[in-house]
Amino acid sequence: MGRLGSLAALAVLILSAACAGSAPAAPPGPALHLGVDLPLTGAEARGAVPALDGVRFFVQTHPTLDGFTVSLNTADDALGGVPNPNRGAANVRRFLDDPDLVAMIGPFDAAVARLEIPIANGAGLAMVSPATSNPCLTRNVFTPALLNPARIEIGCKAAGLPSAADLRPAHTNNFFRLTTTDDLQGAAAADYAFGKLHVLRVAVISDHEAYGQGLAYAFAARFTSVGGSIVGRFDLAPKNWDATTFLSSAKAAGAQAVYYGGDTRPGGCEIRAEMRPLFPAGEATPFLGGDGIAEDPACVAAAGANSSGIFASVPFVNADSRPGAVSTIHDFKQTFGSTMAYGPYTLLAYDATAVLYAALDRAIHGAGGRLPSRADVTREVAQTSGLAGATGPLGFDAAGDTTNRTVSIFEAVGANPRARWKLVDSVDYSARLPY
Repeated sequence: MGRLGSLAALAVLILSAACAGSAPAAPPGPALHLGVDLPLTGAEARGAVPALDGVRFFVQTHPTLDGFTVSLNTADDALGGVPNPNRGAANVRRFLDDPDLVAMIGPFDAAVARLEIPIANGAGLAMVSPATSNPCLTRNVFTPALLNPARIEIGCKAAGLPSAADLRPAHTNNFFRLTTTDDLQGAAAADYAFGKLHVLRVAVISDHEAYGQGLAYAFAARFTSVGGSIVGRFDLAPKNWDATTFLSSAKAAGAQAVYYGGDTRPGGCEIRAEMRPLFPAGEATPFLGGDGIAEDPACVAAAGANSSGIFASVPFVNADSRPGAVSTIHDFKQTFGSTMAYGPYTLLAYDATAVLYAALDRAIHGAGGRLPSRADVTREVAQTSGLAGATGPLGFDAAGDTTNRTVSIFEAVGANPRARWKLVDSVDYSARLPY
């Protein structure tokens, strides 16, 4: 495609993709490569492979940009079934060896990002992630004071994590993401529990890890600030996951729900099964958590007969709920021909690619039609604001965080681990943060 005349023109390009293969093939132009680093095998592949398909779909439907032929340099950062930071770092180094590669999409995992960001930062390579939500990837504060029950700011280093400043040796930002941060997940779950489920008293459990404790802090602080009460706080022991004694005391204290900060490792959603003899079953006693349990078959399996009434936040817009995404989703499914190819991160990855195309278009124009430098592309990505995407308006703040700060709330629909969870609400902090 030629020089895009306006932001509106690019919005039409993004949201009205034509079916791949319908146009006659054009002579190939000079090469422009985009790297993609995701955990394409192992435990996270069920989310990452559909995300890759979203990237592929955008490139298939927009194969050229300003005379350049766009292609993908794809890498798997999983090793032994789990995301591997060292492998991710090696992938980024390989991307940097490709002189035609000017930006990348990924990664999916915060631990991988912590090794990749400094490498890419030193080379000025823009990274747009469709999935990472750890606060310390973009800032130096793990939990803001108003999202800590003690009303004291928790820094990243105090939480055992490097800060954003530690990850950027060039002292500029090259990392951007379309998911919001974990602390907003905890706050959104609190707003939903109090405002929509009408719960007044909650017991809070976390998994002894920074991710889970951050969720628990944010939930508890926000829940009390809107008028609720926390009737007990418990941290699972690393080698003793039994919570029945705490749950008994929480029941005696009048708990109407349980919030769990953590993932589905042993001890997580087993809490839900342990609740059954003590609390009214199902939706009568909600069990809330974050994206560590959301839409995970293992969570439903662990909860067993008490799986209904599980609610979980995810730190992004659910594209299926947006009327403006209907045609894009339809065209994607027509192209890929399999429902397994479409997942929660498909259109986030599609939009990540759209962000890069828009930035590249401006950078190529600024370079007089030549392949732009990586640093020029990064500067243009940082300027993204109000770009119409399938998941909503796309833009970043000065730290590289999305300005579309929406958290979606899902509910497990029954005891079948493979059943899709139901979207029940969304909480939008785009206009005003809860701290």
